[in-house]
Amino acid sequence: MKKIILSALLLASAVTFAQEEKSPLTISGSVDTYYSTNLTTATPGSTGILTDVPANGFGLGMANVVIGYETEKGGVVADLAYGPRANAANMYNVIDGAVSGAINQLYAYYNISDKFTATLGQFNTFYGYEVISPAGNFNYSVSYLFNAGPFSHTGLKVDYAATEDLSLMLAVTNPHGIYTGSNLTGDYYQLGFQAGYKGQYLNLAYGADGFGFTDVLYLDYTGGFNATESFYIGINAAYSTSADADSGYQGAALYLENTFSDSFALGLRPEFFQNNGANDDSVLALTLTANTSLTENLKLISELRYDGADAGTSYAPVGGKDNVSALTIAAVYSF
Repeated sequence: MKKIILSALLLASAVTFAQEEKSPLTISGSVDTYYSTNLTTATPGSTGILTDVPANGFGLGMANVVIGYETEKGGVVADLAYGPRANAANMYNVIDGAVSGAINQLYAYYNISDKFTATLGQFNTFYGYEVISPAGNFNYSVSYLFNAGPFSHTGLKVDYAATEDLSLMLAVTNPHGIYTGSNLTGDYYQLGFQAGYKGQYLNLAYGADGFGFTDVLYLDYTGGFNATESFYIGINAAYSTSADADSGYQGAALYLENTFSDSFALGLRPEFFQNNGANDDSVLALTLTANTSLTENLKLISELRYDGADAGTSYAPVGGKDNVSALTIAAVYSF
């Protein structure tokens, strides 16, 4: 009996000690699904939902699990994602004719010092306001700016935390559009740079894009500020150009978000996006989003979205109209 009691006490002590010690292994992720319907008779080329299976009905987003292992000097991260949204975000990673959406991120990092960190592998882009996982966005649908910019990069980056407010990053990566059958061959790379100060970020990428052009410039500003304790204004502006392609784009979006309580917030995302070059088509998108936390981990995102473009242009809805409206209701669970 004493042995049983002693064993129980030792086990309890071991559990308590393990709980007090921070585990180097972390597991997190998200799952999302949605319902979407057009409120107009025209069919849009895209409802703004990041998916390779456009749905006017019930649809699946993605399921992802992020596994991290961190020590004092470094660690690894494996972000495994599966589903239509993951496929769309990894559309250029094609292996044997299939989209490799199962690997969203896969990288190792090493803390060179307290200020320098080197990362090698595939990591989500530093470019832009929005991210692939809807758990990290206020809106469920994505902006035209997000769709235009890189989703992920494969290569090496070095981050420098100069101060608590100032950070710098340099990257050398493969062209982000490289995929099986790409028409770009040779030793071409893409250079990346980021400067951040008090939550405001200037991003730059230059080089080969993987689509046959070697001089593509991407410029991006991402930031925002709290206008009041409850009202936040996010900003994203971007510009891209290429002399080889004789084309590019420019655009801007605002993220106007007001928090009414711990469980409810309302936001408006107005966006203007325009192609530059031979095709100067443009589009205006307005997205009204209600973000409701049903539990600590589950949130409901309800959106009304309007997309307007000149009839006959590349952004115009199918059906002879110059605008389309859609309703989307999504459930996003994070753990």
